[in-house]
Amino acid sequence: MAKRSSSTGSPSSARSNPAAAFRGRDIGIDLGTANTLVYERGRGVVLDEPSVVAIDTNTGKVLAVGTEARQAVGRTPGSITATRPLKGGVITDFEATEGMLRHFIRAARGGRGRSPRVVVCVPSGVTGVERRAVLQTASRAGARSVRLIEEPIAAAIGAGLPVHEARGSMVVDIGGGSTEIAIISLGGMVVSRSARVAGDAMDAAIAAYVEREFAIAVGERTAEEIKTAYGTADYIPVRGRDKTTGMPKVVQLVPEEIAEALERPVRAVVGAVQAAFEECPPELYGDIMERGIVLTGGGALLHGLDERLRDETGMPVTIADEPLGCVALGTGRCLEEYEKLESVFAA
Repeated sequence: MAKRSSSTGSPSSARSNPAAAFRGRDIGIDLGTANTLVYERGRGVVLDEPSVVAIDTNTGKVLAVGTEARQAVGRTPGSITATRPLKGGVITDFEATEGMLRHFIRAARGGRGRSPRVVVCVPSGVTGVERRAVLQTASRAGARSVRLIEEPIAAAIGAGLPVHEARGSMVVDIGGGSTEIAIISLGGMVVSRSARVAGDAMDAAIAAYVEREFAIAVGERTAEEIKTAYGTADYIPVRGRDKTTGMPKVVQLVPEEIAEALERPVRAVVGAVQAAFEECPPELYGDIMERGIVLTGGGALLHGLDERLRDETGMPVTIADEPLGCVALGTGRCLEEYEKLESVFAA
């Protein structure tokens, strides 16, 4: 990817030339429910950390962010709360999100230069109120100006799909809080759907299954580890607290049990994809049959999901080369090639 001059020019030239406004060390943020990735113009992805904040409940002060805060989940004293301030891809705790964004922006830029211009990804299904919340929170966190891009567009660009061609491309981005589905042509979303079921719902389904079938209470980290290990071994040891005796207990989960636990959220994802096809214009349907569906996001790596979608839709299904980073990479490409891709910004 070619780099451009880092010169920002005069303030008047930046106002008259939109491209000039994005020259320099500006950043793109994939603000995810589970993880946040930051792309710095000219450098690539410079930060990838969990979207977790540890807060002192007595003072409201942010004590830790990202990996350090995630290690505290389930292990904090009463005066400290480790929380994920986004759910379903949208902000639910504005103060914690502001503190998290400020930390990530400073960490990515290392204190260099003036405040950056920022592009933030948002789910396609967010409301106007939710969009304004992202804009205001990013501004308070230290951004000089903020633009938004919808996640399916960023994911498609990051996956290398030709979004500006007069042919249909389909992307299914399965993140932590939401699954974003879009059929894209000529730089815009012809069909888009946002389902509030994704990686977090899968973790919750696993935890509920283990509790129901084995009377063992497990945390979200353990449930996520089970999901990640699914398909890699004949059985997976699960350690938790026996709800009957209160003592530690270990059971062995086999792949068939994990598949049973995941059936409801997986079925919901498949149903959302099928619903998107029902809205697809006939002119683009043939393009999707030829090009297939591209999966991005952490959920794309779930064992057997690509095969399930292939069987249920009858369409070819492929996983992007870097599914976890597609949204951040797409956002970064918009920064690097502003003139060519400026039409994709949502605000």
